[in-house]
Amino acid sequence: MAHDVHAHVRSQTEYEYKRRRSANEMRGHVTTFAIMIFLTLIAFTMVYAGFSAYFVVPIILLLAAVQVILQLYYFMHMSHKGHETAQLFLYSGVIVAFITILTMITIVWW
Repeated sequence: MAHDVHAHVRSQTEYEYKRRRSANEMRGHVTTFAIMIFLTLIAFTMVYAGFSAYFVVPIILLLAAVQVILQLYYFMHMSHKGHETAQLFLYSGVIVAFITILTMITIVWW
């Protein structure tokens, strides 16, 4: 009988913990989504305002990079444990892509 009471208390505690963790995760998702919408509105506003392309393009690329990072960490759950291998491959791919682009730019403009 005492075992059933402890199991019930433990399951209730686990339920409350999971519920709180899910609520915090959902709050993070909604906040991140709002930030990404705001970044998108900034990009659209800059284009609509008619700023110079030399100013707009780098800013839009920067905003896009920020959005990719936010999406990977919050919506693809890369911040959770167990995704270390995926992070390794992702970061390795980013480094290879950056080196390739840098090499091509250097070869073409040298």
